[in-house]
Amino acid sequence: MLDFDALVIGAGPAGMIIAAALAEQGVKVGGLTASPLRQVWPNTYGIWRDELEALGLTELLGHCWENCVSYFGKGEVNHGRAYGLFDKVKLQNHLLAQCETGGVEWQQGKAINIEHDHKRSIVTTAAGETIRARVVIDASGHNPMFIKRQQQEAVAFQTAYGIVGHFSAPPVNPQQFVLQDFRSEHLSATERATEPPTFLYGMDFGNDVYFVEETSLAMAPPVSFELLERRLHQRLAARGVQVTAIHEVERCIFPMTLPLPDLHQPVVAFGGAASMVHPASGYMVGALLRRGPSLAAAIATKLQDTQAGPTVIAQAAWQELWNRDRLRKYYLYRFGLEKLMRFDEVLLKQHFDTFFSLPRGQWSGFLADTLSTPALVAVMVRLFAIAPNSLRWGLLQFPGRESNLLWQSITSK
Repeated sequence: MLDFDALVIGAGPAGMIIAAALAEQGVKVGGLTASPLRQVWPNTYGIWRDELEALGLTELLGHCWENCVSYFGKGEVNHGRAYGLFDKVKLQNHLLAQCETGGVEWQQGKAINIEHDHKRSIVTTAAGETIRARVVIDASGHNPMFIKRQQQEAVAFQTAYGIVGHFSAPPVNPQQFVLQDFRSEHLSATERATEPPTFLYGMDFGNDVYFVEETSLAMAPPVSFELLERRLHQRLAARGVQVTAIHEVERCIFPMTLPLPDLHQPVVAFGGAASMVHPASGYMVGALLRRGPSLAAAIATKLQDTQAGPTVIAQAAWQELWNRDRLRKYYLYRFGLEKLMRFDEVLLKQHFDTFFSLPRGQWSGFLADTLSTPALVAVMVRLFAIAPNSLRWGLLQFPGRESNLLWQSITSK
């Protein structure tokens, strides 16, 4: 039987980040992954370059664009901020090297059961192996095996259908990154009135290769891949662009409004399992890199108490991961997203035109989740103050769930 101070389940970005951070704290760490450890991650991870500059990790970018724009209702918006995509292999190798330096022992296997006593948690794999640890961190994604959630509710998902390949003409301007293109002239009036709004996310990879992706902000139930694929080809056709060669097709779906975990359970979560996807942007990797060290430090400190069992150690971890300030911000972000999910295309365009007219420090901090609660509230108040009257009226509507989320942001303890 293997025995560790901490066992991390999952070897995606979240699992590797927290395993490396724990090892750096001197914790004896084991890792359990259902997939081969060095199997390249399937997803694409984007981030604003200045977030990585603050961490000294810009060398992990595979692509970066200075020319970053969006299109809402008032024409082209130049964000004046560089955006990048991680080189997935570099990111993975960087984190694996940190894990190896720290002595993390990875095992391949699928966790199927967990039991707890006053000293240890015991995880059993599908192969019948058992692994003991004083604390278990589930970082296996949005559908974790061992994490219980506070409540069950309809979850809104962001979905996207994208193509990497060659085109008969550039689908976006050369050397350009398009964060959100909400222009919809390629749709009929009926389609705009009866179907949910979607936007284009696109970029020039160089060497005549482009990535274009039709994306739904968040919907419950999620927008289908079939609708997104049709929308993407309609958009391209309206611009006189045809796909001439496909290198890769991406179908992406992830939850934007996953309920919080039960913060009293004896297992810790990190990443998607811990509901850490940013409700306002869908991003997470930057937050994982920033928050992993502090979570690891809280766990390492509690492990120093030789009498502390899984429940006590997990409680210290949950208090660090979801403290009062973070809970309040979570509910404020959820409140804002609920508003946007009810907006039609016209209101969405007005909202984003207004949002990106805020001072860069405000909108960038909002999207990165680096603002304090008072600063976050100040951004929301300022947006309301400068919004056109039609957008203000939309923001003032309280159909039900928004009111509850706002109340939870006030009363969170």
